[in-house]
Amino acid sequence: MAVFCNDCKPAEEPRCPPTLQEIKQKIDSYNTREKNCLGMKLSEDGTYTGFIKVHLKLRRPVTVPAGIRPPSIYDAIKEVDLAATTDKRTSFYLPLDAIKQLHISSTTTVSEVIQGLLKKFMVVDNPQKFALFKRIHKDGQVLFQKLSVADCPLYLRLLAGPDTDVLSFVLKENETGEVEWDAFSIPELQNFLTILEKEEQDKIQQVQKKYDKFRQKLEEALRESQGKPA
Repeated sequence: MAVFCNDCKPAEEPRCPPTLQEIKQKIDSYNTREKNCLGMKLSEDGTYTGFIKVHLKLRRPVTVPAGIRPPSIYDAIKEVDLAATTDKRTSFYLPLDAIKQLHISSTTTVSEVIQGLLKKFMVVDNPQKFALFKRIHKDGQVLFQKLSVADCPLYLRLLAGPDTDVLSFVLKENETGEVEWDAFSIPELQNFLTILEKEEQDKIQQVQKKYDKFRQKLEEALRESQGKPA
């Protein structure tokens, strides 16, 4: 059973900021338990870098540039914004439960993680349409808590340890109750209508096939009953 909490409560933090020695101890403990060569690295200034994995659980289509080739190594090195090379847009569904690994620092915020994920998939939707949740297991339940845009995911990863069964991150739509249609562009709304019409036609065909099969069985039963002697 999954329980969702959309309230952005501050992440659990000690009352006093951890000392450099405490951070070093936590990182050493983390790295001894990390089995996939994805340990954290401490810098002299007290910041550290490491990896997090984010599960994508998006139910609605995202908007991407139309006709854009996949980014090359050159684009990544030069930080070329391919989305800015065209005004044409299209929508599609990202694979449900896709996982993306990010290399971030201890100062990277939730807001920056969301923007980084959208950029990697060349999604041009407003980042405010999305939210990052932490998923934890407690008392036999799976709990989802929405993180504040100012939270630092790598710090939460450090506190929880490398076990993703203890803590994992999930990107979902930023559910605020009513859909804010004004936040969508005209092409986005038109794409939603196209998708809705396709889903409607698919449902109509499914219902028609169901009743056609039912009608066929009824007609066969009727013919058999009429052919029997009185």
